[in-house]
Amino acid sequence: MNEFGWRSVLGDLAADDVPGYVSPAVADDLSGLPTTYIDAGTAEVFRDEDVDYASRIWAAGGQAELHIWAGGFHGFDALCPDARISAMARRTRTDWLARILGACAHCPW
Repeated sequence: MNEFGWRSVLGDLAADDVPGYVSPAVADDLSGLPTTYIDAGTAEVFRDEDVDYASRIWAAGGQAELHIWAGGFHGFDALCPDARISAMARRTRTDWLARILGACAHCPW
């Protein structure tokens, strides 16, 4: 599925030619990104990449909120939706979004 998704976005571009606007994780300059929410579990295969991404956003002067969920694995909240950790992760994500959207002075909501 990942290969199909990347091919759909990139077409014939080689993996080394992924533009930063398609995947900010490969961008040299992360300044100017919108406020970002990042979460991962301690058993997430991409955990270290997620932490590095948040750190790069902070280093560029941006806003990122990072949550690392103890015992969580890739997709834990979707695969185990009734688990306490999943409910907490979804609630935290939803609360963050409400805070960010509520801070929008020109938004109609």
